[in-house]
Amino acid sequence: MDAAIAAQWDRVQGQLREEFGDAAFKSWVAPMTVTDVRDGAVTLAVPTRFIRDWVLTHYADRIRALWNGENPAVRTVDVMVVTNMQRPDLTGGGPAAAAVNDPVPGSPRAAAMESGRRTEAAAAGRAGTPASAAAPVPAHGGFMAAAPTGQVDDLSASLDARYTFENFVVGKPNEFAHAAAQRVADSDQVSFNPLFLYGGVGLGKTHLMHAIAHRLRERRPERRVIYMSAEKFMYSFVRALRHQDTISFKEQFRTVDVLMIDDVQFISGKDSTQEEFFHTFNALVDQGRQIVISADKSPNDLEEIGARLRSRMASGLVADIHPTTYELRLGILDAKAEQMGVEVPVKVKEFLAHKITSNARELEGALTRLVAHAQLVGRELSLETAHDVLADLLRAYDRRVTIEEIQKKVAEHFQVRVADMHSARRARAVTRPRQVAMYLSKQLTSRSLPEIGRKFGGRDHTTVMHAVKKVEELIAGDAAFAEDVNLLRRMLES
Repeated sequence: MDAAIAAQWDRVQGQLREEFGDAAFKSWVAPMTVTDVRDGAVTLAVPTRFIRDWVLTHYADRIRALWNGENPAVRTVDVMVVTNMQRPDLTGGGPAAAAVNDPVPGSPRAAAMESGRRTEAAAAGRAGTPASAAAPVPAHGGFMAAAPTGQVDDLSASLDARYTFENFVVGKPNEFAHAAAQRVADSDQVSFNPLFLYGGVGLGKTHLMHAIAHRLRERRPERRVIYMSAEKFMYSFVRALRHQDTISFKEQFRTVDVLMIDDVQFISGKDSTQEEFFHTFNALVDQGRQIVISADKSPNDLEEIGARLRSRMASGLVADIHPTTYELRLGILDAKAEQMGVEVPVKVKEFLAHKITSNARELEGALTRLVAHAQLVGRELSLETAHDVLADLLRAYDRRVTIEEIQKKVAEHFQVRVADMHSARRARAVTRPRQVAMYLSKQLTSRSLPEIGRKFGGRDHTTVMHAVKKVEELIAGDAAFAEDVNLLRRMLES
């Protein structure tokens, strides 16, 4: 394999492993082999049609997007079936695809393949691609993951077709950020400048960024929209400095209609890049151009970002995406199951929603892994299967904090006594921390409401329900309070 291509594929694989986890990587990514890269097309070989169908449904678009980030010349990814695969020499061209028998009609394998086709078609429809413009299927049965339609600047990263507003599951933790993102995407006027989205890993920031870009390109294809990571912005700037071509760099970025920068925390501590971004920011705002930024922290908490830039980023609308609630996690699982075309028992979804609480990405990954295992080995989708297949993941979550740990950490944070968590005192200085501790106990443990109530001085389960509802209302209406609760949660989960 050509060294440059091998290095690109290694980096793409590394990113896929990080995004989807080791189990999914071993099942679906590891079996793939690069057979050819030419004329902007990457050809990947897999050993079976089932793997090909699963890859084209769940990974092909992401592979194309990641490889395009490594090599902008790559525009399509073709997945083909090759039996008795051997690692090819790319300099001699890839092997021809061998014929594979179709699955027996009505078999689990046939059902799984049909489910993959339905999911692919649904994803294409949600992405707003007309049927006549859908990506072509080559004669050998592979899948062409086509580049997004519309006027896409070469600087802009590829958009994930799955990340649209239609596919975003809205709940209390993210409804404000979702509404703000839709306003920016649907408005011809600059409503908030910048729109700053922040939240923890896997909570939906990147999904909303892609959704905004998709909607803008659908509504106003003539507008010039650049979406990219802060890392790519930095590399573009460094390249311009190296080639003494900063004038062209400035012109490219300061003439866009919408500039979207993901994970801006990456430029923390990088003074030259921050300086250039600050001037780009000012130039676009002065021209009335839209800016959308995402980060893992609020602007004021980005300590290694210069004060001027932090102040600028905080001057628009700052929208926090809170950790998921149980109800939102259930909604995410419902949407994922529908997207996959699979009937998942309610008890299994409730079990996953209770157990996997950190972020939506891990939750979806767990369901994908469970469904894939059940289909590949012919097992029933049941609680027993979930316990067996997800044993390693569940062990990590079983190390979840205890109610006693939560009470101790909350008491320290609000400077009250742990004994106040169990007492009958009703002073607000004590009641509010107690309610926060009850809320976190509901979010971070698998204990029932009556069990939680008993841990707080023998209180009734309705008291716990009231506390949870009260804290959710305060989180939605008080940014400072929400930050306190999120800080406590992060400390308890670390």
